[in-house]
Amino acid sequence: MGLEIRDASVVYPAADGRAPVEALSRVDLTIRPGEFAVALGASGCGKSTLLNLIAGFLAPSSGDILLNGKPVAGPSADRSVVFQKHALLPWLNVVENVAFGLKLQGRPRAARQEVAEKFIGLLGLSGFETSPVYSLSGGMQQRVGIARALTSDPKLLLMDEPLGALDALTREKAQELILNIWHETQKSVFFITHSVEEALFMGTKLIVMSPRPGRIAHVFDLPFSKRFCDGQSARAIKASQDFIALREDVLAIIFADEEAA
Repeated sequence: MGLEIRDASVVYPAADGRAPVEALSRVDLTIRPGEFAVALGASGCGKSTLLNLIAGFLAPSSGDILLNGKPVAGPSADRSVVFQKHALLPWLNVVENVAFGLKLQGRPRAARQEVAEKFIGLLGLSGFETSPVYSLSGGMQQRVGIARALTSDPKLLLMDEPLGALDALTREKAQELILNIWHETQKSVFFITHSVEEALFMGTKLIVMSPRPGRIAHVFDLPFSKRFCDGQSARAIKASQDFIALREDVLAIIFADEEAA
C-alpha cells in the first residue's frame, strides 16, 4: 500500500507577535512500496516540514498521513531517518552505533551484532567495526548513519539532505552507494535534496515543491536510477541528452517559482 498523504496542511501558530505561518498547504502524495521519491525546491518550500510529518515528529494541522493503511501518529521503527548531520554517538564505536536502535528495542547482543555486521558490510565499512566514529571521514560517518537507519528494517527510509555536507567526489560516490543499497533492499525512500542533478539521478519520482506556502507543484516519473541499477554508468547517465534537458526544465520551474515568490 505504501505511504499516502491526503490533503495535509501545516500551520505554525502565531508567536512573538507574528502572524501564523502556513508551512504546507493541501499536500497530496503517494509513495508506493519500493519507490525512491525525491523532494526538491527552493529554501522555504516545506521539504523538511513534509519529512517531519512523515516521520511523525510533527502532526498535520489538517489532513491525513497513512503508512500501509495505518495512521502515522508519531515516530516508529517502521520509519527510519537519516539526517544531514549524521547524529552519531561519539562515545560508541561503529558497530555499537549501528546496533544502537536494536539495543533500545531489547534485542539480544548476539542478534543485534549479526544484523549490524550485515549492514556494515553492505555499506562498505567492514574492518572498521571497532573504530571510534570520530576517527572516520565525513563520508564514512554518513555511511554509519545509513547503516544504523537500516538495522530496524524500516518500511520507509527518510533522508534529509544526507549528502549535503560531503565534498563533490565523495557525494557522487555516496549517491551510487545509496542507489545500490536501495536496489538490493527494495526499501521505499523519501529523500530531500537541493541538488537538481542529484534528484534526477537518484529518484524514481521527483516532487518539485513551490514555496509560501509549501505545496507540490510538479511530479515527474524518472528513469535514470533504474538505468544505473541496470548497469549504465553514472557519468553516461548525467551526460545524456534527456537527463540534461529535464535538468534544465526543472531548473526553469524552480527559478520561476523563486521569482514569483
